[in-house]
Amino acid sequence: MTDIVAAVALAHAGDADAARARLHDLWDRIGPVGDALHRCTLAHHLADLYDDPAQALVWDVRALDAAAVLTDERARRHHESLSVAGFRPSLHLNLADGFRRLGSFEAAREHITAAREHEHALADDGYGVLIRRVLGEVAEAIDRRSTEKRASAPG
Repeated sequence: MTDIVAAVALAHAGDADAARARLHDLWDRIGPVGDALHRCTLAHHLADLYDDPAQALVWDVRALDAAAVLTDERARRHHESLSVAGFRPSLHLNLADGFRRLGSFEAAREHITAAREHEHALADDGYGVLIRRVLGEVAEAIDRRSTEKRASAPG
């Protein structure tokens, strides 16, 4: 996790290319069946480093797949406050936004619905407020059948 966080910090410092390269190297080390928390976290952050929605979607799918086998016990070994249910709104939100950007509005709507089904797992903190706000933005963009990148999108 330390290496993943360090790579993400590169992106936040403005070096997305170096961050992508480091995260890809880490993915090669972790492998597609490695630790689920590492795969979920890495893929979730790597997706944000792609402007191309198809490339981002590949990593968003990998993040959700990893979350499907991630246990609360494993997540809590990293940090006691974590639960897999708390990951799902954001993971489905990212998939909804990716599908929307590709013009697949039915798939996008399915993932907005899934995100909202898990919304109860979000805390009433800054992160929860952010995810709820972006859920509304993406749902609205789906309704408008917009494929434009959101102004609030990461990257």
